[in-house]
Amino acid sequence: MKKSLLLLFVLSFSLFVCAQNRLRVSILGDSYSTFQGYIPDGNQTWYYTPVDTSRTDVENVTQTWWWQVISQAGCLIERNDSYSGATISYHGYNDADFSDRAFVTRLPRLGSPDVILIFGGTNDDWSGAKLGEYQYDNFSRADLFNYRPALANLLQEAKLRYPNVTIFFLINEGLRKEIVESTKEICRHYDIPYLELKDVDKKCDHPTAKGMKAISQQVLPLFVR
Repeated sequence: MKKSLLLLFVLSFSLFVCAQNRLRVSILGDSYSTFQGYIPDGNQTWYYTPVDTSRTDVENVTQTWWWQVISQAGCLIERNDSYSGATISYHGYNDADFSDRAFVTRLPRLGSPDVILIFGGTNDDWSGAKLGEYQYDNFSRADLFNYRPALANLLQEAKLRYPNVTIFFLINEGLRKEIVESTKEICRHYDIPYLELKDVDKKCDHPTAKGMKAISQQVLPLFVR
């Protein structure tokens, strides 16, 4: 009886240690990374259940790119603070002020991750945000309505707030060249690895189930150590 109890304790402790050693991953994104019930209350979502087949065939959270990556890499989800339509800059659609949902505004809500995946810039492109100049300090609020200063501010704050955390930036395909090149340049400045996605199947400009799988297959190698 005592041996059985000891074996049970050792097994339970081993499982606890394994769980503690698994990487905790947080997602900071826009609509591509949303799913109803898996993002903070109040954040707008694109993917939900029951599915609207006129918009997408993604009907289950297990079909999302981030769920597939975290599951297949053997990681744990720490936080997913994604918000449909959110921009990195404060410039939103129809010249609206999107500072309330901007990436840097949601940055403090990512918990205590080992890895952060930032997937943004799409809505900055689609909403017509101005690029602005390359700028790496002394950011004013007005500066943050431009993409380049806003991204620099975001990455700077991410590194300050989450020291010793691995940060990756995912770049959507199909964005205008200036957005893509600016993103790469600013990521290089902060020594943050980036991944430029390709061959993502989409419907209504958003990944289908096939597109989600394509994203996950491109992101997963980042976790191979």
